[in-house]
Order: sequence, then C-alpha cells, then structure tokens
Amino acid sequence: MVARSARQFFEHARFDPDLPVAEPATYRRLIRRVVSISPRRILPEEERAIIPGYSNLFTFSQAQEQLLKAECGCAAQSYFQRGHWRMIFPLSRHHQEKMARQLVESLRQNRPPLVHLVRFPQLAINHAVLVCAAKESGQEIQFTTYDPNYPLEPIPLVYDRGTRRFTFPRNAYFKGGRVDVYEIYHAWNY
Repeated sequence: MVARSARQFFEHARFDPDLPVAEPATYRRLIRRVVSISPRRILPEEERAIIPGYSNLFTFSQAQEQLLKAECGCAAQSYFQRGHWRMIFPLSRHHQEKMARQLVESLRQNRPPLVHLVRFPQLAINHAVLVCAAKESGQEIQFTTYDPNYPLEPIPLVYDRGTRRFTFPRNAYFKGGRVDVYEIYHAWNY
C-alpha cells in the first residue's frame, strides 16, 4: 500500500512549501482525495491536490506520519491486491525482457512504474516497489527503486540483458537474488 500511495502522490498531488502548514483536518481531506484516485490515472497539473507547507512527500511524511498511515489504508490491503493473481502464471525470460523495456519507457514518460517482485510458488518475496530511475549500460539496466521497508535509501533492482532476469539485493525480508517482475496498475486486469 505504501508504494502505491507514493505513486498516487506523484501522479495526483503537488507540494507547495511556500504555503503555510495546514490543520490536520485539511491534510486528512487532501490525503483521502489523493489516494481515492486510481493509480492508473494521471491528473493534469491544475487538477492535482496542493499539499501546503511541504516541499515533497518525504518531508510531508516525516511531519505527518501518523496521519498518512491512518488515511492510506491498512496492511491487510497489501495482501489482497487485485493484481496478485498474475504471479501464479510463469513469467518467462521473454516477458522479463519486455518488462525491462516497459519500465524504461514508463520512466521516459515521467511515469514511475509500480512493480510487484515475486518468486512463485516459493513466495520467497512478494513485495511492491516504486521504480524511480534507470541507468543503462551494455550488459544491464540498474533501476533505482523506492522500497517502503527502506524509505531512507534507494534500493537497486538490476536487469541483466544476458540472462534476461532481474535481481534484488539481500535485505531483512529477502535473501537476495533472482526475482520475477511485473508492473501493477498498468493494465485493466493487474
């Protein structure tokens, strides 16, 4: 839910640090508005919610952490995402190659993709991250991701062109290694 909410703030909100900090009720209303809009939609700049008193989502979330947690949805919603059905079907190397190209293209269009990282049927990982940037070299594409479990630092997601596979680093919830990747909130069905 946190990665999805970050995507929704990117697509549906603007931050204005020049405006005074508002009352909690105002932020509650603005947060509800932002997260009520589908992550598939892109709002024109003039329709985006204006978040007063903060320059970006990071500073806003530091100051209004409890309010954001209360309004963005509960943890159980993360386990029952509509797109989770996709992980039960094999994700071929061809699919992963296509996915790497799709992620790069989304970033070129200034649309940070939200991706599901899985290893099915083992479920060694079942997690969503927001892809923020890509750096291409001859053999690989290094994607920079926002991982809600590590909000203070970017986490790499690496695509190897030779093996046509993604890898994700070791951390507290994953032993590291190969992951299968698919974009969520990209198509009508996931």
